[in-house]
Amino acid sequence: MYLMKIKGSGKIPVYLQIRDDNFTLIAYFRADRITQGLEKNNMEEYDSLISACVDNMDFGNMKYIENIK
Repeated sequence: MYLMKIKGSGKIPVYLQIRDDNFTLIAYFRADRITQGLEKNNMEEYDSLISACVDNMDFGNMKYIENIK
């Protein structure tokens, strides 16, 4: 699984994308609402892992996350 941080501008907030190993989009949600976005996509077990990664990530870069499921 891959995590990407998308930069917003002005009124557009920062978003996160989660993609599978084939780069198919699995989830897309605001970075300031990580818990809500993960709950909506049934991925609650990734909350602490993604929250820790997001602060250190640069915009537009992908980070590989080991699939827990």
